[in-house]
Amino acid sequence: MDRDAVCRQSDQQVRAHRRTRGPGLHRYGRCTEFPVAPLLPQHHPAADHRAGFSLQVRSLTKPHQSTRQPPDTPERLYEQAQALYERRQYAAAQQCALRLLKQHRHHGGAYFLLGLIAASLSRYANAVEFLERAVDLEPARADYHAQLARCLSMLRQDRQAVSAVDRALALEPADALTLDTIGVVLSRCGDHARAVDVFRQAVRRSPRNPAFLFNLASSAKFTGDFDEAERCYEAAIAISPRFYKAHAALSGLRRQTADSNHIRRLEELLGNVGNDIDGELQLRHALASELEDLGDYDQAFAHLAAGNRRKRAQLRYSIDTDRRMFDALTRAFAGPLPDTDDSTGESQLFVVGMPRTGTTLAERILASHSQIRSAGELQALPLAVKRAAGTASREVLDADTIDRARTADHEQIGRAYLQAADEYRAGARFVLDKLPMNFLYAGFIRLALPAAKIICLRRHPLDTCLSNFRQLFALRFSYYNYAYDLEDTAHYYVLFDRLIAHWKRILPGRILEVSYEDLIADQAAQTQRMLAFCGLDMEESCLRFEDNPEPVATASAVQVREPVYSTSVARWKRYERQLRPARKILEQQGIRIE
Repeated sequence: MDRDAVCRQSDQQVRAHRRTRGPGLHRYGRCTEFPVAPLLPQHHPAADHRAGFSLQVRSLTKPHQSTRQPPDTPERLYEQAQALYERRQYAAAQQCALRLLKQHRHHGGAYFLLGLIAASLSRYANAVEFLERAVDLEPARADYHAQLARCLSMLRQDRQAVSAVDRALALEPADALTLDTIGVVLSRCGDHARAVDVFRQAVRRSPRNPAFLFNLASSAKFTGDFDEAERCYEAAIAISPRFYKAHAALSGLRRQTADSNHIRRLEELLGNVGNDIDGELQLRHALASELEDLGDYDQAFAHLAAGNRRKRAQLRYSIDTDRRMFDALTRAFAGPLPDTDDSTGESQLFVVGMPRTGTTLAERILASHSQIRSAGELQALPLAVKRAAGTASREVLDADTIDRARTADHEQIGRAYLQAADEYRAGARFVLDKLPMNFLYAGFIRLALPAAKIICLRRHPLDTCLSNFRQLFALRFSYYNYAYDLEDTAHYYVLFDRLIAHWKRILPGRILEVSYEDLIADQAAQTQRMLAFCGLDMEESCLRFEDNPEPVATASAVQVREPVYSTSVARWKRYERQLRPARKILEQQGIRIE
């Protein structure tokens, strides 16, 4: 899923909603102990990083009252903590909240604020602990439940997140920000139909908030309501003309024509974008998409290259980082793994591959079968491996995590994964997980879920490189940093190609490779092949996957509502001249270009 598909509210938007009723000094609920040690050191290196989290703080008193309070009253301490938090002085805000808890152990607002501080630092497990205490002390606060749900969803504890959402909604929240937060959680948990309803409520209460309109538009797109999506994107742009993300989303919603496009508007915005690198990136990708629709391939690629080049210069990234990770995988799984009769994972189906290579198409076809339920891009496996490794790095997968997870409790990894996947089963034989980057985890799948099926999508090497280079991935998700540079993308493809060859050597018969081009050319034959690999018979519904009403929360949300089409096959030939550097790298590494 595009992790920026649902908008994260800015700090300014949060502050605009903050002056409502504040947390009282309620003295009910179980007695809870306040933490005796700080959550973070005074000079934490991440202390000025908010991680894009949707935050919500509510005033305890009216502003003019603060000057009349003695310095250490609960009200004054809470106001100080809140003010420090809003200035992103998290360590000082935390200390202030802890002083408050020493005086009043049952102050729900202090725990809530500590939870927000932890969330701002991406310490979601800590945040959940604090927010659970807050809702225990003040169970009637819908906003507390909503933020707890948000943190649980960030940990991919979807079942618990939805339970927290249900508790929040039962309180009938009236403020738009809490409703929007709930909608974001539902969207992250894959319940886009319900998210649409909640986002609509948020928009009704705050009709001129462009972020709320954007979120409604995105979930409407995922459910296939492109008309509502278009209306809401346009409404967001009308309110906030420099909402560049909405422009990019709108450009990809429909095929543009000479008579109906947004090129002039986008060019005017680009001329005034200034030093906003992310804004320029989004505008240039939007222009590239629309110009390609109109057949102006040279200008389309020029915009892609210019936007990606500026973004790449901003990043502290080297392809060597990914190269070390791939090398660690081949070292950790150097030889064939022993055969086993263990049936663990026999009900799991993984669809993997490089992004933009047909994984969503394969998922839609397979999930149209009566015995397959899709969990979408489930994060459960990477998180289970990370937890088993116990590494403290921010990266979900790195060399240290690989080495430690290789000798971890693989049965526990399997149990943790199945607990998450089984929530989607609904009586079907298979749960399908289509997180493309699970191709990195094939070795761990074999150890933790030895009977699981893996289907790997392959696409023409240059089409794969081009589609990654032209895809506007989530800006804060480092998995795809290679995609901002065409040569890095080619090198990454080489790493992918070699890793898949390695998995096939040490896991013979465990991975079915499916060509995207073959799937387009003969859908019936390739569908039959995939189903046979799973031990299932063909069903006619698999050939009419476009009728599947289930939401699609990936970059292919528009395309998979249509029957199989061939316009994406051999797209690279439109850009053959521009792709020469990538082609040279691929051919030098022995990858054939036909």
